[in-house]
Amino acid sequence: MDYKIGFLGRIAAFAATIFILSYWIHHDAGVFLISLFIILCVAQTVFLLQYGESSFKKVRLFLNNIKQSNYATVYPVKFDGTEIDDLHIEFNAILAKLKEDQLEKEANYHYFRTVFQHLSIGLITFEQDGRIQIMNTAAKRMLNIQHLNHIEEISRVNKDLHHAIHHLRTGGSELIKIVHPDGIMQLSVYVIELVLRDVKLKLVSLQNIQSELEEKEMEAWQNLVRVLTHEIMNSIAPISSLAATLRTDLEEKNLKKEPFSPDELEDCRLGISTIEKRSEGLINFVSDFRSLAQIPNPKFTAIQISELFDRIQLLLKNQLEGSAIALQTDISPRDLLLFADCDLIEQVLINLTQNAIHALEESDEKIITLSSHLDQNGKIIIEVADSGKGIEEDALNKIFIPFFTTKKNGSGIGLSLSKQIMRRHKGNIQVRSTPGEGTTFKLIFNA
Repeated sequence: MDYKIGFLGRIAAFAATIFILSYWIHHDAGVFLISLFIILCVAQTVFLLQYGESSFKKVRLFLNNIKQSNYATVYPVKFDGTEIDDLHIEFNAILAKLKEDQLEKEANYHYFRTVFQHLSIGLITFEQDGRIQIMNTAAKRMLNIQHLNHIEEISRVNKDLHHAIHHLRTGGSELIKIVHPDGIMQLSVYVIELVLRDVKLKLVSLQNIQSELEEKEMEAWQNLVRVLTHEIMNSIAPISSLAATLRTDLEEKNLKKEPFSPDELEDCRLGISTIEKRSEGLINFVSDFRSLAQIPNPKFTAIQISELFDRIQLLLKNQLEGSAIALQTDISPRDLLLFADCDLIEQVLINLTQNAIHALEESDEKIITLSSHLDQNGKIIIEVADSGKGIEEDALNKIFIPFFTTKKNGSGIGLSLSKQIMRRHKGNIQVRSTPGEGTTFKLIFNA
């Protein structure tokens, strides 16, 4: 209310001054008196403008404080019920709320930064030009460095890690081995690309999985030794027993100086033949084992997946028709290309399709589906699905172990070989199966 009264009072005074000035001019008053009232009019005009702008200045000052995040200003309050007083109260309330929000944001920032620094997983964020934004303590410890300004400096630590960080895209991961004063480290490198307030960022996570790999390696060796021991003992035990029996018969005949009868000679011949066959079986087993360690390096070429599926269908045509199995294909998009070793991937698909054929021997509905598509991360997926009886849960955890098989005449190396081929392609093979509902093998190729 005081602002309006002051404003109206100044207008009234200005109007009175104009009236008096007009009166003196009309009655030809002296120059001095007229000049005095003209100066008074100009002064009142200036004061009126200043008074009118005073509130706007306060608003501009208030907005400028907000712009500069200066929330410490306190506007005086007299609690006299005037409009200026009410305006100051509102200003103070807004600044107090903004200050509270700022303190809360700063507290959250320091909290998350502290959490970021104390995570056991190494984290690095950097901008498109390579400038490091944040690098936590775990990353410094893993890379054995104290400070990093630019992402290019990682090339001095490990060139493979530098290459992975630059070439991996969102969702991509790679396993990198680096030398550390505490020993060899196996780092799982994972990358996410972000856009934050129009600024492109990359978040790189580094996880030392050396102990997990060693544990899995030990577990794999134990499983392998268990299978090898079982297979070798199955071959050696009858050979040893049969050889001991033949030796005993020969020693008895030698002591008694008796010649061998035709039946006894036939028994000896059969015994030696059995030893020979079991020895050949053991040699084949060792040969299969050796083949697992001699997978060639992939020769990458562009493969039309539709043509790849056509070749599989042609190669296994007789088996499929002989077992009355329908082979279906589904490719999306139809012209999908895969960059891989054609011969090795063809071998994987043959192994998986033949396994599917065996799985359908006792099924009423006999369907195998070869399908391929791109997932949401741009990875090429190939699936081999059957409508068979499925795989039991106990066996499902062991099917990729070398020489483990659920088939009567299987060697147990097909799936192990397929898994190693996929690893050579920097990909993976997964399986899902429900007893009674069929099995699906999934080949995942990183983009």
